[in-house]
This record gives sequence, structure tokens and C-alpha cells, in this order.
Amino acid sequence: MQQPEQLMLSEHSIIAELETAVRSGSSEKRVNTLRQVTTLFLHDGERLSEEQIQVFDNVLCMLVSRVEARARAELSKCLALIDYAPIDVIQRLARDDEIAVAESVLKHSTRLTENTLVEVASTKGQAHLMAISGRAHLTEAVTDIIVDRGERRVLRKLATNATARFSEDGYSGMLARAEEDDELTELIGLRVDLPPKHLRDLLRRATETVRTKLMAQASPELQQEIQRVLKTFTDAARAETGLSARDFALAEEAVKRMKGLNELNDAAIGWFAEARRFSEIAAALGLLNNVPTELMAKVLEGPRADLVLIPCRSAGLGWSAVAKILRFRPVKHGIDPETLRLAEKDYSRLSLDTAQRTVRFWMVHNKVGK
Repeated sequence: MQQPEQLMLSEHSIIAELETAVRSGSSEKRVNTLRQVTTLFLHDGERLSEEQIQVFDNVLCMLVSRVEARARAELSKCLALIDYAPIDVIQRLARDDEIAVAESVLKHSTRLTENTLVEVASTKGQAHLMAISGRAHLTEAVTDIIVDRGERRVLRKLATNATARFSEDGYSGMLARAEEDDELTELIGLRVDLPPKHLRDLLRRATETVRTKLMAQASPELQQEIQRVLKTFTDAARAETGLSARDFALAEEAVKRMKGLNELNDAAIGWFAEARRFSEIAAALGLLNNVPTELMAKVLEGPRADLVLIPCRSAGLGWSAVAKILRFRPVKHGIDPETLRLAEKDYSRLSLDTAQRTVRFWMVHNKVGK
């Protein structure tokens, strides 16, 4: 094998010789030739000029088109981490339909152009998208395509890529795709570059479980921002429902009158829930449990649906009325069917004695909680 300088000076004759050898030689000979050229490049490539590297590029491109996938994959792994790797052969390897060939350069090569990444992301399958998703410093042009085409596992991988950049449309698309994927929601929520308006949108859609996990995993700075956003939700809900900082006198008077007429029953409380009249529900639970209306309002508007079961059981309500309270409770993120189904099981297991003792504990200690 000739030295790099000789190879550069006699590029056309070398390529002609290789062309003849490759066409007439066996598969094993072609692979061996590719390995020899690759070894020569790796040994001397760092001190070569771009013009000399171009000679190797031409030779390698010619050889790559004539060897099987195993040899192409071997070359891909050899060149993927080389900052001075020949540009054209890198683009060719990245476009390879075989993920075993394309994967290494898609993940690591700094010689890949954005145009090639956009092309591969637009035309290849999910395995190629997965390889690209973990790549450092992805641009918005690339992530937009991945968000549009990627499956769930690809989007989760992309969400964990701290150096990937997202456009406004990209983040909107990620949030839309996370609608029924709690894990993706968590991963997006932990991104330090998530714009405030998208964080608000994410937290508004997130379940209480996801919100809790985000608070547990977030950095101190992100925790403060999450708490601030959640407080705006709570304040808005309070303003909308009027359950905080208001006079419950009219509601209390109404439910007392209903109780005196034996009309304060499950049907009436269920109707209050459907009509979103939670002042009356808070007053009714307060009257039936002999506790302040404000305490029941705090339970109804709080983040934990499970706590609502306790005063309802203590007051002797049937599940039909309780389910309506949970479904229409004055919180931004409504209860999902599966959580409601589990709540029904919990309610059936909750004894009247336990519920009444818990409500008394809340009253004595002025603290809502288990």
C-alpha cells in the first residue's frame, strides 16, 4: 500500500487499480482492501490536509459501495469518533439502510452535515431516528422532524438529550405527544430549557402523580418555578369557584334548611356537584361532619382526591354522589377513569369509624392529611 503523499499524487491511477482489483477480486479481497486503506488513513490522517483526506474519501466511497454490510459497519465504527474523517464517506454511511452501518456515525460523527441528518430523519426508520435522538447538539431543523415522525421510545430518548434544541412548534408537538404518556411528560418537565409557557401547559395537563414526581426530581431552581406555576393554577381555581376567602353564610343557611326538611341527601349533593356549586357541598360536608365549612372547602380544592373520600364516608354518602364530587371537583386536572375506579375500591374499604376518627383528628389539629 502506498504512503498518503503517494496516494494523493496518483489518485486516479490508484482508484483505477482498486477498481480493477475490486471488480475481479473476491468479497474477501474487497474487504481486506477496505481495511488496508482504512488503517492507512487512521495511522496518518490527523496530519493530512483536506485535499489529501479527499483522496482517501474518494477511495473509501468507491470501496464502500462494493462490500457487504458487515464491512461497512466496521468502517462506520472506525470513523465515527474521528473529527477529521472523510466527509463524503461519512454521509454515505449515515444514509445506509442498515442501522448496524449507520448507527455509529449517526450517534457520534462530527463530520455529519445538518442536511444529511435532516434527510436521514425524514426518510429512514425508527432505529435511525433513535440513533439521531441521542446525538449531541441537535438543531431545531432536526428535532422538528423527529418530533413529527418518532415513536414513543424515540421521543423519550430525545427528551433526555440535554443539548438538543427545540423550536416553538417542536415543544408544542412534544407536549401534544406527551398527552397520554406520563413518562414523556416527566422527561420534558425536567428540561432546563423548557420555556415558561410550555412548562405551564405541561403542568396544567399533568396528573397529580406526575407533578409530584417532577417536584421530587427537579433541581431547586426548577422546583421553585414549578411551585410558582402550580400556585397560579390554585389561585385561578379559587377565583373561579369562589371556595377561598369568601363568605359561606348563604350556602350554610341553604344546607341547614335542606337538612331540616330531610332534603340534604345523596341526590341533592350529586346535583350540587354537577352544577359546580361547591360552596354548598363544602357547607353540607361541614354540617354533616360537624366541622367548619372552610375545612371541607380546603379538602375539596386540594390536590389529593383520596382525601375527599374521608369526609364523604364520614357523612355517610353513597358512591354515586362521591363519584360526582370527584369528577367535577374544582381542580384544573380532572380525575381520570382509572383513578376513579381505584377510588371506588378504596371507598368501599374505608370504614365509617376510620373516616370519622380522621375527620376529628383534622379538626383537633387543624391539619388536613392522613
